[in-house]
Amino acid sequence: MKILVTGAAGFIGMHVSQLLLARGDQVVGVDNLNDYYDPRLKHARLARLQPHAGFRFEKLDVADRDGMDRLFRAERFDRVVHLAAQAGVRYSLVNPQAYIDSNVVGFTNILEGCRHHGVQHLVYASSSSVYGGNTAMPFSEHHNIDHPVSLYAATKKANELMAHTYSHLFGLPTTGLRFFTVYGPWGRPDMALFLFTKAMLAGEPIKVFNHGKMVRDFTYVDDIAEGVVRVLDRVATPDPAFDAAAPDPARSNVPYRVFNIGNNAPVTLMEFIEAIEAAVGRPALKEFLPLQDGDVPATYADVSELEAWTGFRPRMPVPEGIGRFVAWYRDYFKQ
Repeated sequence: MKILVTGAAGFIGMHVSQLLLARGDQVVGVDNLNDYYDPRLKHARLARLQPHAGFRFEKLDVADRDGMDRLFRAERFDRVVHLAAQAGVRYSLVNPQAYIDSNVVGFTNILEGCRHHGVQHLVYASSSSVYGGNTAMPFSEHHNIDHPVSLYAATKKANELMAHTYSHLFGLPTTGLRFFTVYGPWGRPDMALFLFTKAMLAGEPIKVFNHGKMVRDFTYVDDIAEGVVRVLDRVATPDPAFDAAAPDPARSNVPYRVFNIGNNAPVTLMEFIEAIEAAVGRPALKEFLPLQDGDVPATYADVSELEAWTGFRPRMPVPEGIGRFVAWYRDYFKQ
C-alpha cells in the first residue's frame, strides 16, 4: 500500500514508518521539522528512514491547507497514519495557539484530504490525556471523557469528535488511538525518561512532581508502533449492536473506533526512577515538587478492546525498556 505518515520525523512516526517499510509498503513521510525540541534529533530520525527505496519525505506543515491538498491530490494514498501534532501538556498553557493550528486546523486538513481522495482508513493519534479528571481505573474506552484538564487534551478529544463526524457524514473509516506515556529509544527530549537520564548522567538533580506520587502506564515505543500497524490493517466498521438510545462512547453505528494502547501495568514514578538509576548505575538527586497544572496523578489503560480487535497487547516490561533507552542514549550522545 501507499501510506501517508504525518509526523514521520517524530518519535512514534519514525518507528511506525520503519515497520511499514520493512513489510514492503510505500511510505510518504510528512513533517514540518519545527523547533519545539532540537531539530537535529528529528533529522537523525529521518536519516534512518531515507535509505529505504520505499520512503519519500515532504517537509510540510499539516496546517498548510493548500500544501496538504496538493499532496493528497498528487499521491492518492491508500491509508493514512496521522501522528503529527503539537505535543506536550505544559506547553499548551503558554502557547495555546500552536495546539489549535496543528491539532485542530491540521486535523481538519487531514480529514478533508481523506474524504476527497478515496483513503480507505485513517488512523490517528489521540491520547490518554482525554480521560482528564476521571479517577475510575483502569481507563476504559467505555468511560465518558467530558472533563479534560489541559488544552492539549481538549484538542485530542476534539479530534475524536471530528473523526466521528466524518465517519458519519462521508463513510470515512477512522480509528483513534489513545497512547499512554510512550517511552523508548529516539524519544522526545521533553519527556521524563530523557530528562531524568540526562540529569543523572550529569550528576544534576531531577524534578520529581507530585512529590513522587505519580502513577503512569509507561508504554514502550515498539509496542505502540506494532499496535498502530495492526489497527491500520483492520479497517474500522460500524457496530451493528450499537444502541443510540444508550450510546456507548467506545462504539458507533458508523465506521469509527477508538482504542487505548497502554502497557496495562502502571508503575509509580519512584519505581520508574529506580529503574533508571539501575540502568544508569548511579542514584538520582531528587527535588520533590507539587503536581503541575494540567497534569493528572495517574494513568492506567484497559486494553481489552485493542486485544479483542487485533489480538495484540503491549508487553515490554518497564525495566527492560528503560535499559534499552539508556543504552541508546549513551550511544547517541557518546556517553
